Amino acid sequence: MNYGEFGGRYVPHDLAVRLQEIEEVFREVQEDVSFKEEYMYYLKNFVGRPSPLYYAKNLSVYAGGAKLYLKREDLNHTGAHKINNAVGQVLLARRMNKKHIIAETGAGSHGVATATVCALFGMKCTIFMGEEDIRRQRANVSRMELLGASVISVTRGNGTLKDAVDEAFDYLVEHPDVFYLIGSAVGPTPYPEIVKYFQKIIGEEAKEQLFEQENTLPKAIVACLGGGSNSIGLFAAFLDDDVDIYGVEGAGKGIGTGKHASALASAKVGIMHGMKTYIMDKEAYSISAGLDYPGVGPEHAHLYQTKRVQYGSITDNEAIEAFKLLCRLEGIIPALESSHAISYALKIAKQYSKDDCIIINLSGRGDKDMDLVLKQ
Repeated sequence: MNYGEFGGRYVPHDLAVRLQEIEEVFREVQEDVSFKEEYMYYLKNFVGRPSPLYYAKNLSVYAGGAKLYLKREDLNHTGAHKINNAVGQVLLARRMNKKHIIAETGAGSHGVATATVCALFGMKCTIFMGEEDIRRQRANVSRMELLGASVISVTRGNGTLKDAVDEAFDYLVEHPDVFYLIGSAVGPTPYPEIVKYFQKIIGEEAKEQLFEQENTLPKAIVACLGGGSNSIGLFAAFLDDDVDIYGVEGAGKGIGTGKHASALASAKVGIMHGMKTYIMDKEAYSISAGLDYPGVGPEHAHLYQTKRVQYGSITDNEAIEAFKLLCRLEGIIPALESSHAISYALKIAKQYSKDDCIIINLSGRGDKDMDLVLKQ
């Protein structure tokens, strides 16, 4: 996959050899009809796909302008988009005869999805999670443990998502028999492409569903991003269409304060987690654990550089306001990550006419964030 100057495989030689093996098997399964049929079987019968595309009429009236549609990934089994990728990568790991899955997690959604699928297929599961995220997302930690996973508290750095990824990569280097199930569209080749492949179902469904309901393409689509799996999953189906695309990072306490998680605000290119991309030169901060990552995936970096996607950011306070607003107007409790996308869509809705449609990826549900929001 070509991401311009971004991406690559900046890892030790021994790990590069193992990643090449994963890439070769990934190429094989892409051409294997039986693999895709099995993947789709589990998406339909275990995950519960297709997820609905819901016209949020009350939210649309409140915003003024375009019709706002929500792609309801929060209704998937385990409550977020992460399960799509977890199913696909565990099937890939099984093809490679791997028995031990490791994963990183920030908000806990990817950890829960990985633990869930490992339980389904009888695989050993180890989840690396920063100690700060464990504190913020205790409910998801309990779910992972109940599902049989070992949750390793990561104390390095700020104890957040970046640190969990660092720890997982260190473990991967030292344990050649494990399979690292990366949750976001980040990391060395072929991981960004693998995650996109297993998440593109989001955009494919959304495009078909909007045609069924409105007989048209959306005028715009909006999704949040830390590393960027839910967003690249939505964007993939629309990149070649005449559709405005918006990616939303976490502005934390405000870009000017330095306490944020917007790697694209500084637009500094560097190497992190085996890839070349835009990174922050300081620790990331967001109230949303899933956005608390000091970089973006290489495809997002390329889309930013080529200006195909417009990237913005939303503060903690704006996200919390959108969280509460969706609860009151639509009876839907969104994840704090998704609330960033909702807030941004409310800002741009008036740029469009009342007959235009905007799709927002509601990437997860907000059960995990209830205590945090109620404290604000």
